[in-house]
Amino acid sequence: MSISAQNPDISGERQSGQDVRTQNVMACQAVSNIVKTSLGPVGLDKMLVDDIGDVTITNDGATILRMLEVEHPAAKVLVELAELQDREVGDGTTSVVIVAAELLKRANDLVRNKIHPTSIISGYRLAMREACKYIEEKLVTKVEKLGKAPLINCAKTSMSSKLISGDSDFFANLAVDAVLSVKMTNQRGEIKYPIKGINILKAHGQSAKDSYLLNGYALNTGRAAQGMPLRVSPAKIACLDFNLQKTKMQLGVQVVVNDPRELEKIRQREADMTKERIEKLLKAGANVILTTKGIDDMALKYFVEAGAIAVRRVRKEDMRHVAKATGATLILNEVVEERIADDDVVLIKGTKTSSAVSVILRGANDYMLDEMERALHDSLCIVKRTLESNTVVAGGGAVESALSVYLEHLATTLGSREQLAIAEFADALLIIPKVLAVNAAKDATELVAKLRAYHHTAQSKADKKHYSSMGLDLVNGTIRNNLEAGVIEPAMSKVKIIQFATEAAITILRIDDMIKLVKEDGQGDE
Repeated sequence: MSISAQNPDISGERQSGQDVRTQNVMACQAVSNIVKTSLGPVGLDKMLVDDIGDVTITNDGATILRMLEVEHPAAKVLVELAELQDREVGDGTTSVVIVAAELLKRANDLVRNKIHPTSIISGYRLAMREACKYIEEKLVTKVEKLGKAPLINCAKTSMSSKLISGDSDFFANLAVDAVLSVKMTNQRGEIKYPIKGINILKAHGQSAKDSYLLNGYALNTGRAAQGMPLRVSPAKIACLDFNLQKTKMQLGVQVVVNDPRELEKIRQREADMTKERIEKLLKAGANVILTTKGIDDMALKYFVEAGAIAVRRVRKEDMRHVAKATGATLILNEVVEERIADDDVVLIKGTKTSSAVSVILRGANDYMLDEMERALHDSLCIVKRTLESNTVVAGGGAVESALSVYLEHLATTLGSREQLAIAEFADALLIIPKVLAVNAAKDATELVAKLRAYHHTAQSKADKKHYSSMGLDLVNGTIRNNLEAGVIEPAMSKVKIIQFATEAAITILRIDDMIKLVKEDGQGDE
């Protein structure tokens, strides 16, 4: 039943019932279709050109959706969903959008068949809880005392769909080393791996393989003057947050001068105040001065004479990390300026606490470097999640197929109306292995059927339990044990994908009325 009428009491148009639902589902399908082809190890990239002509070439679901300026309110929910997944887990943004759109599409079909949305919602909720429970009880593998191998495998799985998949061995090692080197224990004794402590610098030139990890912190600015030394060791660093320019009088202060010679004295005093500040700094033994504000050319000469390095306009965020990395007390390390590509970079080496490292990425051009950075960010997040949760699951559609078989069986045991919704939920999860196979140019129908057969055997025969980690091998178009093949992901990533996708689908499914208000004219004619 759909009413689309101009109600006299509402200044706007109103759509309700099936119309709205169909519209919302179509909008979400459209968003999902955009990112669908970029899923998996053989996924394709998207080229996005914004309104001023900047080009972004990427494979990262969250980035693609952020760049698309989505108008439709229901489709916006999916964009927010991808961002949430990016914040919480860091990877799996494409999967979460595809699953959510598929759940919606199937829910819409059920509503058309006269099943009330409320029944579908409660069925989906139940299926989501059962699915997460099943992952945690049956599908996860504990990675006790995480060695490096599972971490590198997780990083490689995360990178497999990205631009750098060809060098995934090299970059996975880089990512794992970077995350392990920022390990810290907070006051409550929990071990944390703050990804923010990993500074990624991009420099053109050389090949991707020339990227490296620097134990220390790199600032993307050069020395303030050429006369300064290139290397200071041992370094004592002063982190400042004020101007080292000629001190000006406060606004609103008036000085009445009778004698023109006095003016010169005022000017001289203004210059001397800055000089005194600098002398105090140098007297305290500081030979590297970083400030977030500016330094006058006049003031620079004092630093040059003292043989100190001064760096101006350092980002506040960088300053915090430097303070943290160096312990922000007197320390003995060295500060060097090196030339990387066309930029001068100040490197702070041998820091006291190793809670800051820098990854210097090299590559042919900006597009490549940007995409490398996004891929690395995803991998860093995945390694961090694996380390913090200690549990992994097999990748390549294994979890989704296992859940699909399990939930389908569960649905037949329920005698309530949720049965149909759970069966559809089970079917919807198969979209992931299907899309993976299609993107790899393989026969999706056949592969998914084989995969389900394996998982059915795993769940029905006690001696075939190890089949539960069977997933797709997309290079050869076969089924293999992905745990042994090293295609693994943190369990948390899968659980979050299912939870977030279900929540988003339910949010959009709840809508059955849309009222679009007409913009009022600003003149106030009434």
